[in-house]
Parts: sequence; structure tokens; C-alpha cells
Amino acid sequence: MKTIKYLAMTLVALLAVACQGDWDEPTLAYGDLNGNNNITDENIITIAQLKDKYPNVFASTDKAVKIEEDIKIKGRVSGNDIGSNIYKQFFLQDETGSIIISVNQSGMHAFLAEGQEIIVDLKNLWIGGYRKEPQIGSKYGSGVGRMNKEVFQQHFKYVGTPDVTKIDTLKFASVADFMKLDKNKNCGQLVQIGGIEFKDVEGLGTFAPDSTKDHTVTIKGGCVSRELKGYTANQIVVRTSTYAKFAAWKLPKTKGTIVGMATRFVSGSTDTWQIMIRKESDINFPEE
Repeated sequence: MKTIKYLAMTLVALLAVACQGDWDEPTLAYGDLNGNNNITDENIITIAQLKDKYPNVFASTDKAVKIEEDIKIKGRVSGNDIGSNIYKQFFLQDETGSIIISVNQSGMHAFLAEGQEIIVDLKNLWIGGYRKEPQIGSKYGSGVGRMNKEVFQQHFKYVGTPDVTKIDTLKFASVADFMKLDKNKNCGQLVQIGGIEFKDVEGLGTFAPDSTKDHTVTIKGGCVSRELKGYTANQIVVRTSTYAKFAAWKLPKTKGTIVGMATRFVSGSTDTWQIMIRKESDINFPEE
């Protein structure tokens, strides 16, 4: 019996190690993130109301404020790291807007699936804007950074089970229609944009090659920003990590539709829309 017991323990250990780098399925490594069931549904405000409370925070590119009030937000996960293109953060969205929550933890889709509703207790967390992109996390320098997993564990509570049909996707027939979107109000939201056409690149360009041997791109921070026809890189780009599961996919040469998170990057006088695709199924080019 002892031999069988030891063999079973060894098998469990091996399975845990084998799954550490797996992006596709929930793993044993993240099973202890169960949330805090002591959090109540009192003092819940909308994400739009939260942003309205801290307008000066987002007016700066790198500033953060500690939330002293006993307030909470409630929303559904609209974007996570399931496609390896979003790193150590997820997007929480309600009917009024979206905000990034930064946690120093990879493989977050294992416990925060798309459509999962949660309550986040904001008291003693930090809110700030990285390049004017609203985020919740911990203090990092003069701005906001990732909170550790143990802190997040105490500040969120699961509500029901995941339901992707409850996520509100803002849909646009063309890039021109999307460009009318208000950045201050709508950055961070899940969008669907039709009529997408990438600018021509030499050779067989991919979304994000992992080497500078492809001279058609510049890799910054492990990401590649692809331009769209009719627009400059200062207006809108599709930003892809070199670690994304679809990074090696060839750029489509026809028009199509993409779904992704409408993020924002401000540098000087430049205020750029950065579309971050979540996963392979977000890319739809029927003629390719």
C-alpha cells in the first residue's frame, strides 16, 4: 500500500510540473486562487463612476493614488492571457466601461475565464494610468504596477460561472467608425472592427516575428505594432506579443474582422489606439 501511495504522490507532482507552462487549460499551480468569500455586494459602483472619481490620475501618464474609500466594482472578464498576448493583467468590463487589473501572475485565464463575473474590493488598492490607460494594482514608483497574487486573493470574489454571452462587445463596420470612439471613456473595452486591412509588408510578414531578421518590423518590449492601410502608426496599430499563439501567423492580405481589447498608449502629443487580439478565434479573414 505504501508503494502505491508514493507512486500516486509522485504522479501528482509530475503532473503539476508538466502543466506549469500550459496556456490552454487550468492548472494545479493556480488552484489556490479561490477569491475571498467574505466580500459583500455593498458599496458597488460602476467602472465609469470609479474613473470619474480620479480624473487627475488619468490626466498624467504615470501617476497613482491609493483608494481609501470602502468601494467595490463588479464586472465580467472581457480579456485575459489565454492567447499569450496579454501579460499579467486582465480586463474587467461592466455596462459603463472597462479597466485593467494588474496582477503579478501568469496563466490567469486558468482561474479568470472570459465571461467570469467578479466583485473587486478596491479599498487599499492603487488606481493609476499607465500612459493614460486606467489600471488597478499596487504602487510602483510614481505609478501603478502589478499587485502580488496574495493581495489579489483577498480583494476579489467570484460571482456565478463564466458566461461569454454577457460580455458587451462594441462593434464597428469599419476602422473609420471605430476611430470616432472616445478614448477617455472607452479605452480598455472589447471591440470588433470590420474592414481591417494591414499595410503591405515585404515578403511573408507575420503578426509578430520573434527575430529582427524580419526587417519590416521593429520589436519593442517584446511586441510588434502592425499598421493598417489608410492610417499612421500614431493613430492605430494592432499590437502583438512575440509570445502570442498567433504571432507566427502570416498577415492577411485581404480585408477582414478582428476582435480585441482597445487599449491606449500616450507618448508626448501622440495618443494611439492599440488593438490587442486575445486569441486565434478573434482573427477572421474569410478569403485567406
